[in-house]
Amino acid sequence: MSCVDPAAARRAVQAVASIPSDDEGPVFREPWEAQAFALAVALHERGLFTWPQWADTIGDEIKRAQLAGDPDTGQTYYRHWLAALERIVMAKQVTDPITLARYRDAWDRAAERTPHGQPIELRQDDFESG
Repeated sequence: MSCVDPAAARRAVQAVASIPSDDEGPVFREPWEAQAFALAVALHERGLFTWPQWADTIGDEIKRAQLAGDPDTGQTYYRHWLAALERIVMAKQVTDPITLARYRDAWDRAAERTPHGQPIELRQDDFESG
């Protein structure tokens, strides 16, 4: 996990008990999970939110998902993490729903054209309505 300061990652795991981890730190099933984790840690380190605020937000997202039928097997944890990240950046007015939707749609287009196993890269034409 070279994109996150190890000390910052340890602090995050200590502050938010629900983060999947082992003796070496956070555990990720896929690269995007590590990237979402790194983004949240970076935003926390910049003072956008406290870990208690984060824990409340992700807890709310997990509860919403469970009420909507998520079986809570742990396989969807970082989907909740991403939803919490989107929610907190909107609440802190870092972005707005229109911009988030624009990037989500662009990401979907980029993912659709990318061969399995290759990194997904956004291009300008991904932002054009499809």
